Amino acid sequence: MATDTLPSVRHMMGHLQTLLEKAGDIKPAGSLDPPLTPASFGDSIDQIKESGIATLQHASTESAFRSLFFNFLVRAESLKDKSKTSIEDPSFTKIWNLLDIAMIFSHNDLCEPGLPFWLIEELLDSQTIDGCRRVFDYLESRRERLIAKNFKAIHLVILRFCNELLRRLSRAEDTVFCGRVFIFLFQSFPLGDRSSVNLRGEFHVENTTTFDESPQMMLEFDEVLDANGKSHDQAINSGDQTEDAKKTPKTVTFDTEENATECLLDTDSLYPIFWSLQHDFSEPTRLFKSENFESFKKGLDLTIAKFIAVHEELESRGTLRMPDENKRGIKRKRGEGEDDLVAGFNPKYLTSRDLFELEISELAFRRHILVQALILIDFLLSLTPKAKEKLSDLVSSNRAVLYSHALSPEDTKWAIDTRASVANYLQQGPEGKFYYRMVDTVLSRDKNWVRWKAENCQSFERPAFSAQEFLGAKSGAQKACADRRIRTTPLGTLDLNFLSDAESTNGLDKLKNTDRYNIPDEESFRMPILDDELAIDVAKDEDEKQLAVSARSSKIWRALRIASKTKLNLFDRIDDGQNLDVLFKTDSEGDKVQVEMENMRDSGDGKAGETPAKREATGPETPSALQLVGISASAEGAPVK
Repeated sequence: MATDTLPSVRHMMGHLQTLLEKAGDIKPAGSLDPPLTPASFGDSIDQIKESGIATLQHASTESAFRSLFFNFLVRAESLKDKSKTSIEDPSFTKIWNLLDIAMIFSHNDLCEPGLPFWLIEELLDSQTIDGCRRVFDYLESRRERLIAKNFKAIHLVILRFCNELLRRLSRAEDTVFCGRVFIFLFQSFPLGDRSSVNLRGEFHVENTTTFDESPQMMLEFDEVLDANGKSHDQAINSGDQTEDAKKTPKTVTFDTEENATECLLDTDSLYPIFWSLQHDFSEPTRLFKSENFESFKKGLDLTIAKFIAVHEELESRGTLRMPDENKRGIKRKRGEGEDDLVAGFNPKYLTSRDLFELEISELAFRRHILVQALILIDFLLSLTPKAKEKLSDLVSSNRAVLYSHALSPEDTKWAIDTRASVANYLQQGPEGKFYYRMVDTVLSRDKNWVRWKAENCQSFERPAFSAQEFLGAKSGAQKACADRRIRTTPLGTLDLNFLSDAESTNGLDKLKNTDRYNIPDEESFRMPILDDELAIDVAKDEDEKQLAVSARSSKIWRALRIASKTKLNLFDRIDDGQNLDVLFKTDSEGDKVQVEMENMRDSGDGKAGETPAKREATGPETPSALQLVGISASAEGAPVK
């Protein structure tokens, strides 16, 4: 019995027909936009949700959608003629509307989350490549809405129909469409998703390259690789020497391990050596065997030498042009309905012997091969002991991509030198520096992904911040960026309030105050010195005592400086800051002291009551430090600073 005859299915189909009629009034025929939303149908979606029919019977809802979908699809196929495809017919708008309604149902839990993608998968299977492009227009316009909810339940369906579509597409003819599919996948899946990661590190060994491997050519190939520095004529040993002399090309010198000079081969001899490198590019692990690695090194050195010679020859002839200029003749010009990106992309080069000389004269071809060499050399450099040491601290490692083989120091040196040689070559030619910078950027970023894969693809997503953390950070940022009010009196500045308008009347009087410029007399320091001496006697701790001692010393020094101008003769009565009362005596007392000092000078510049014999016994008196200060001040005529 057909499923559309069931009562629940017929009831749901009635609801869907009503929604499609409303959608037809909103969206014009043959258009993808505008997308339908729940607001486009008023309260119809809420009524279906409240009835509970779709919620309880997802199978009936799916059957109703599939019945309408296939009815519209068969009807559209019947309208197909030779002038247009069915997907371009205006009646196909009903399918776009049905897909929008299915998306609305899935977001409101009225059907299975994967129902819209199951219908899209059926639609892609029913269309040609041109029809699939139109379907992808719909997918790209609805991408954000399609993956907004229940992504974990639908991501496998998206991955399945995209991979199936990529299998149908030709990498050479549908390059742009393949890129659209990949971009859709990259934008739909999270950055750290492991669905497209080659976790086991498998190489594309099925990508084989077939070329002319005639027995004679393979014999010459082996002889050239075994020559190890002999000339090309000696390695080949073929026929008439006169003919060989005519065909002998110029040679290029290489600094190899044997310090030998390798010959520059002609295109016929280089042909098998060159195309055999593709085997190593597709399966790098075979280079772990020493004989394969030696063959690869010699083959790559010969290839680079030939590329350098071709570049110099084209440059000398002035025929070095942009890659896309070499492909186009008079009959095919740029901008005549052909996409430049498609024309410049060759996923698989032809390996015919007759085309080899033309291919190596093409700049894009040489760059393509050397980029392959860079990728392989970077892989080899990841096997050095130094590179392995960087991966030794991994907490959770993927053993499948961590190889036990280690590159020897000689091979490491060769890889580094060869990489530098390839890098220098890629920077030559038109836009060479830009091209190499682009390639180097891609390879540098790829190293980060390789490490991420070696770490077993650990998630680098971080949990979202809570509302409290967000508000706290916002408040802190506002405080840090807020305008700060300037202090009225900055630190370390003098109080300039006397210059304000409010005190302008007495500001000048303050400047005229005699205390600002008159030198005090020594008598003004008498009581402060006595106060400091009392503070020293009653000090409670050592810090307080030291503070009082410093203050007393400062006042004594200032008093002595002032007294040195008028009472310098009394300084010999002062002993290291003691007996300061002499400075503070009255004038009568000072006169008595002056008379006594003159008597002492009359008696032989000695002290009062001291005999000459006693002075001879005691010897000359040493002047004190205060006397020296006074003498210095008197000699200079200014206070000592």
